[in-house]
Amino acid sequence: MADKKENAASEVKKNKNADKPKAKKGNPFKRAGKAIKEFFKNFKGECKKITWPSGKTVLNSSLVVIAVVAVVGLVILAFDTGITAAIDALVGLASDHKAKAAADTASMIFPFLMG
Repeated sequence: MADKKENAASEVKKNKNADKPKAKKGNPFKRAGKAIKEFFKNFKGECKKITWPSGKTVLNSSLVVIAVVAVVGLVILAFDTGITAAIDALVGLASDHKAKAAADTASMIFPFLMG
């Protein structure tokens, strides 16, 4: 029982020491060289883990992307065409109203001028 408590106490001390940053010693260029070497070693290991998709998977994915882009393009085209037609109709109504208002105004003013 006492051994377990001593082991637990020593584990706690080890864990506290593990949290403290280690003092950096030595030439900074050597440390940088080691860090770079370790980085590329890890990089090489990670590159070995990569799994590339098969040609069939790439083709299927590409076809899906092309189809989705085409559908979205058609939806945007339809929306744009509808909005353009609506705006043209409103402009047409406004210009017809303006022409009618101008004719009405002229018909009211000319009798007074001719008068």
